[in-house]
Amino acid sequence: MVQFLEWIADRPRTRSDVMEAWRSSCPRFPVWEDALADGLIRQYGGETGERRVELTERGRMAIQPLPPPT
Repeated sequence: MVQFLEWIADRPRTRSDVMEAWRSSCPRFPVWEDALADGLIRQYGGETGERRVELTERGRMAIQPLPPPT
């Protein structure tokens, strides 16, 4: 999941980019569906009508390094 979120955070992605790069042969809850269900990513309309994908605040927090133990 972290690898998927970091990939999305790297640069703007369209929904078709995500579907092509992260398709799964597993019929149950590929990483895309898990990320949506967990509120880690969201989709929104792009300038040319393409759906864009971005991290939510929760998704950005999921890829932040943990602070060192005190």
